[in-house]
Amino acid sequence: MGTPDFAVESLKRLVEKGYNVVAVITMPDKPSGRGQKVRYSAVKEYAMSAGLKVLQPERLKDEAFLSELRALDADLQIVVAFRMLPEAVWGMPRLGTFNLHASLLPQYRGAAPINRAIMNGDTETGVTTFFLTHDIDTGKIIMQRRTPVSDNDTAGTLHDRLMAIGADMVTDTVDAIAAGTVSPVEQSVLVEDASMLRAAPKIFKEDCHIIWDRDAVEVRNMIRGLSPYPGAWSMLVFPDGESLQVKVFDTEIDSAEERDTPGNIRSDNKKCLSVACRQGRLNILSLQLPGKKRLGVEELLRGFKLPENSRFE
Repeated sequence: MGTPDFAVESLKRLVEKGYNVVAVITMPDKPSGRGQKVRYSAVKEYAMSAGLKVLQPERLKDEAFLSELRALDADLQIVVAFRMLPEAVWGMPRLGTFNLHASLLPQYRGAAPINRAIMNGDTETGVTTFFLTHDIDTGKIIMQRRTPVSDNDTAGTLHDRLMAIGADMVTDTVDAIAAGTVSPVEQSVLVEDASMLRAAPKIFKEDCHIIWDRDAVEVRNMIRGLSPYPGAWSMLVFPDGESLQVKVFDTEIDSAEERDTPGNIRSDNKKCLSVACRQGRLNILSLQLPGKKRLGVEELLRGFKLPENSRFE
């Protein structure tokens, strides 16, 4: 059960290693884009190419779907980036249902663990497989694997790394469950201080608004954690009061020490675009103007000159 690219790698690994995948369950097709063309999920695209049976229920409690699910007589269900399941679904297989989650649970329960780990400046994260239960991301842990997070990782690079690590762990988890060698661990055993747990709620547009009145490292972590998707943004305000909403994807710490009002811009209109933070400055390396493609700052400044006293808000 899964929908986006992150889930495809696990499904692909199961298929290529010869496991008997009796069906794939993914979200219903939905129109998207300017032309509202119906697009298949990444999981459906792969499942169709592999000749797998695909189910796309609108409602997971629908009796027709539940009957079809029972008829499959699956031993085990695997969930990767799907949606909340009712007990009638996750409790059905004789060996249970497990989920692959992109964090070291119980840290970062929720929809955006990869983004949140980088936004918070973490230096380590990982993946977890756990048995589903009633409350989201709280079931008994089966396996975990760790990976360091570098200062230059983005949500995109970490996504791809965890996707590969997680796919390997999915097949290892299946083997262990089938062999009866798993010893699931209650998440509460891993919690010394509940106040230290961080959540990973879904990210909305307002969460992506850059607040320059923060330390430069904090601002850079936020931008990294939202790059390339959904993208951190700021309003570029000109002296005449006009403004543009700009997405910022890549930055580096500016070595300059001088203080300035957060959001103030310093640029030579050739190669450099530096923005003041509460403490320190950031050099913007790539960004995107409305309706345009993402560009490196030097390429952007060839055709887009910033008036003096422009600023980010």
